[in-house]
Amino acid sequence: MTDFGWIYRVLLAAACWLGPAGSSCPVLECWFVQEVSGRGGGLTGATNQIRSLLHIRRDAHSQPPRAPSDIEPERVFSITDPVGTLCHSALNPPMGSIKKPQCEMNRFLPQPSPLKWVAPLTDSAISPVYLQADWFSVSNQGFNDQLIISNVIRAPTASRELDVILSVSTRTVSVQSRLGEPVLLDCSFWTDPSSPLSGSGFALEWRYQFRGDGRLVVAYDGKTDHFVDTQEGEATLDFEDVHKNGNASLILREAKVHHSGKYICAVYLPYLVAQVTVELEIVEPPSLSIHPSPLPLAVPGQALTVQCEASGFAPLSLELSWRFKGADGKSRSLGAGSMTGHRQAWDGTYSQSSRLELETTGMGLSKGGELSCVATHPSGTQQTSVTVNVIAFSTPSIEDSMAMVGVALVLYGLIKFISWTFTSSESLQANDKKNN
Repeated sequence: MTDFGWIYRVLLAAACWLGPAGSSCPVLECWFVQEVSGRGGGLTGATNQIRSLLHIRRDAHSQPPRAPSDIEPERVFSITDPVGTLCHSALNPPMGSIKKPQCEMNRFLPQPSPLKWVAPLTDSAISPVYLQADWFSVSNQGFNDQLIISNVIRAPTASRELDVILSVSTRTVSVQSRLGEPVLLDCSFWTDPSSPLSGSGFALEWRYQFRGDGRLVVAYDGKTDHFVDTQEGEATLDFEDVHKNGNASLILREAKVHHSGKYICAVYLPYLVAQVTVELEIVEPPSLSIHPSPLPLAVPGQALTVQCEASGFAPLSLELSWRFKGADGKSRSLGAGSMTGHRQAWDGTYSQSSRLELETTGMGLSKGGELSCVATHPSGTQQTSVTVNVIAFSTPSIEDSMAMVGVALVLYGLIKFISWTFTSSESLQANDKKNN
């Protein structure tokens, strides 16, 4: 252990020096989205996307690069991000990479929130002069879905020198979990300590959305240290880590099927909010069984009814199919059989079955083999098998037929001889009795 201690210290120092990106902060291509006034007095207007460049820097002294000729100079912004969240390597792909990070920039309007766990942040009902500036929201998604960042950024009026005031990010854009396991949905936030809004406290919440269904999971008022009781009882936060490190990750104690869906982590400062979305999918593989098992002994031409049961799986999507491997070693598909509808158990998992009419003639089935039920599911592909035993009847040869005829004649002659002997003996005994 001591031989590698110096290597560990060097790597740790390098990691601290390089920060999240492991390299210099990138220049991000971003779409600046703004509304265009609708014609004819319409209620909604179209949106216009303008290609922009964001020069990310850790301090305000770095000079922005020269803008390319195809980008207007007023669309080049310098963003100071002291914590370096926007310097993450997921936003700076290797040269020549096909997949690019996504970025969208919009104007942001600071306003108070009516939510009861956020309202204490603006209970003074006085908008500070600090809000009289240009505000923007910038949303970034790293390539390969490694990272999502949402920032609220401030700039003095008519300036292109911007500062990150509130940053919320997640490194678990998409999460899969088995049933019964604890789940961690990552969410972290940072606030500019030099901003007067940071000293007024914060609030955060997690919301759940799935197919139109939405509900509050947890909510926390960091200013008054008040946890809102949502009657969920299945999720919690590490409140000490929330205050100490800005770790707002949601902890699900035990994964259940109804936990699948989208989770929105929102962090509030006075008049500001930023949020990220995490997708959770509970994936439980099916348990396969074939009935009857073992299969009864069959004769050529006999039809066997076989059923494959897949139970305890989630999510709903499942494909069942049948395959047969004959005595010759060749494998062939028998199709999906007759599928039943889905059935849902008390724990939210699903069951489904397939029935197959197996004809033991043709396609090599007359000699028996191995019958398999194959399940294709988001958790992977698995199968279960049973043996098909078929009684074999062989046609006798000419020699065997002649031998059997010979044996039959001998047996017939022997029976006739015994019958004649027995009949003659009885006649003699009858004549003796008559003479006496």
